[in-house]
Amino acid sequence: MVGPGGEQAAALIAALVARGETVAAAESLTAGLVCATLAQVPGASGALRGGLVVYATELKTALAGVDAELLAEHGAVHPEVAAQLAVGARERCGATWGLGLTGVAGPAAQDGVAPGTVHVGLAGPGTRTVRTLSLSGDRDLIRTQSVRAAFSLLGEHLA
Repeated sequence: MVGPGGEQAAALIAALVARGETVAAAESLTAGLVCATLAQVPGASGALRGGLVVYATELKTALAGVDAELLAEHGAVHPEVAAQLAVGARERCGATWGLGLTGVAGPAAQDGVAPGTVHVGLAGPGTRTVRTLSLSGDRDLIRTQSVRAAFSLLGEHLA
């Protein structure tokens, strides 16, 4: 399978389909890479509902429902933003699980946040959690590692 986290994606799709559950994502720094990777898996339509690419800060509010005051006070790269992105993806796409990703892929800092700082949110039945990562590498590697981290977080909750 081509793409970052292809084996993880296949395992997630299989687990979700077996459970009769679905997933959606609201993605900032990964710009659709989570959904694209899941969609490479044959049978993904049985579990992947869709996603929101919210690269621009104002779209985080307009499309995913992230609190505008939170964004104004803390910026787009914040753990609570990732949590709200996950909730927004879940609610707006009608999915069992929502993933939210925000961070700085680099090469430069964003709003004083260092490259490699990534927050991955997960929202689902009785679950609302965020994992904060400090990654290293170039843009592609940071984005790839972010996708894998999102898949790992969801996989832990499906296990």
